[in-house]
Amino acid sequence: MYDEVVRDDRASRIIMHVDMDAFYASVELRRRPELRGRPVIVGGYPRGVVLSATYEARAFGIRSGMASGQAVRLAPNAVFLDPDFDSYTAVSAGIAAVFRSVTSVVESASIDEAYLDITGALRMFGSRMGMGMGMGMGVGRSGGEGWGQTPAGIGEYVRAVVADEQQIACSVGIGPTKFVAKVASKQAKPDGLVDVPPDRVEAFLHPLPVEAMWGVGAKTAERLHNLGINTIGELAHTPRGGLRRTFGPHAGGMLRELAWGRDGRQVVASEPERSIGSQETFGADSDSDAVIRRELLRMADKTAGRMRKASLVGRTVTISVRFADFADLTRSITLPSATDVTEEIYAAALGLYERLRLDRPRIRRVGVRVEGLVPIEKACLQPTLLEPELGWRDADHAVDAAIGRFGSGAVRRAVLTQRISRPPAPDWQPRSSRSEGG
Repeated sequence: MYDEVVRDDRASRIIMHVDMDAFYASVELRRRPELRGRPVIVGGYPRGVVLSATYEARAFGIRSGMASGQAVRLAPNAVFLDPDFDSYTAVSAGIAAVFRSVTSVVESASIDEAYLDITGALRMFGSRMGMGMGMGMGVGRSGGEGWGQTPAGIGEYVRAVVADEQQIACSVGIGPTKFVAKVASKQAKPDGLVDVPPDRVEAFLHPLPVEAMWGVGAKTAERLHNLGINTIGELAHTPRGGLRRTFGPHAGGMLRELAWGRDGRQVVASEPERSIGSQETFGADSDSDAVIRRELLRMADKTAGRMRKASLVGRTVTISVRFADFADLTRSITLPSATDVTEEIYAAALGLYERLRLDRPRIRRVGVRVEGLVPIEKACLQPTLLEPELGWRDADHAVDAAIGRFGSGAVRRAVLTQRISRPPAPDWQPRSSRSEGG
């Protein structure tokens, strides 16, 4: 981790916006590489909405938020995949770790995008010389020797590491404000980099259509067009009073400020995850110990995998149980030392479950969560008593490596491959729901 330099002058900030390209779909293609080059849609089918679509699918006019039925009509041969939010969250955590290796000032904007203030990192590695050389798409995938000497070099380094470690393409925008960086990353798509130095902000922004502005949707764009404003440059030169009369004093003034690239928002480092967990709602209420134990193991496995992906360990294991009458119960235990080992988390969760005195035996939902998370480098890990004999930590890391290379379905515990039959869920009740913690 590079130490950050305290800054007082906002004008000298260098902000990077990193946005994953078709994130959910890209994660799915890691484990289904045979689908590359085909129109792939992640979302509910036949009813539901499109959550993500590959660029091959977007070529048919398919967009996020579109009804699945409409997407099918536009691209009858598209492949629909159910979303796997546990996988997306785990990959997102791994990408965030890449960001934090460059700067501690990382603000998560969503599961697939973040702002980084790289001012301090740049000052550690060189001046802003040659910044303008990054203008436009691509300046060398690896960033080359001395990558830290320019903002574009740092951006290319981030793209290269994310591509290498996560097999995900991302687009990077760099500018003196969050707004400029966001617009730049949009212009960089797909899989590119646009670097806008302070003295090029107007030249970059003003030729763009107003639709390129962050915060300008279809309705706002239509109102601007009705005023004869089609480009950001035209917006910048529109009298402030007219904009305020049309859009209100706050929105009108803000639009004009943004058109000049002015944005006083700072990158605020996101709070680190304090807990990570997973839960499963059964298709039908269950009183089977075999089913419940297996789901506890599955949840412990998912939770531990996400923790290792984020380089986090924790001491407090919590289970949550929802009974058939919708009553909820939680129980926790604090371990002697922090861990990210699946077997240790499962053993703790199973012990908590077995100590429950159940007067409501039928269970609707179970969950496992680890709390009090800290970075692994700050924790003093104690060898588990089982480890010399069974090597659980080594086994976990071997599984992680296989999943990272071949996808989440490549390796799994034998007990989790056994399908235990369950009664079908009623029509009114979803078969399952996933909840990611943190």
